[in-house]
Amino acid sequence: MISNSELKDIDTLLFDVDGTLTDGKVAWDSNGAKVKFFDIKDIHWLKLARRAGLKTGVISGQDGRDIGGFIAETGMDIAIFNAKDKIAAFETLVSSGQIDPAHTLYAGDDVVDLPLLKRVKAAVAVADAVPELDEAAHWRTRNPGGNGAAMEIIRKVLEANESYNKIMERYRK
Repeated sequence: MISNSELKDIDTLLFDVDGTLTDGKVAWDSNGAKVKFFDIKDIHWLKLARRAGLKTGVISGQDGRDIGGFIAETGMDIAIFNAKDKIAAFETLVSSGQIDPAHTLYAGDDVVDLPLLKRVKAAVAVADAVPELDEAAHWRTRNPGGNGAAMEIIRKVLEANESYNKIMERYRK
């Protein structure tokens, strides 16, 4: 488990999509387009993270056509798709100065996420992630992917960087 003092410096939250921000299930509509489902609480907490000044983003091996609405709704800063090599995509972000690994959290669910989990300050496996991620993850969420895992992660980071109470003020009136 990573400590709150270590999480305090996190300024960027990156997520895998399928199985992490979604439950990993896929459906096709009558036109043959893929349909994925996101938890509304995760969407709201991603917005709260941005309101608190955190960068948010996704690195996905998929093409992203089916989640454009999600990216727009959450206002993500970073959206990388077709990342067959997630670590290469991440290193491009680092070399361009968009992110600093020492201030980045990444959450994933499957073995393709393992190299990236080893490269960031805070590595998180969602509750239903494959066991192989335990060798790199600092913690496992209580909530499974697509069912409040992002909310759980964001709450923990906001509490660590002491912005949670400020964000909650508008709801406690």
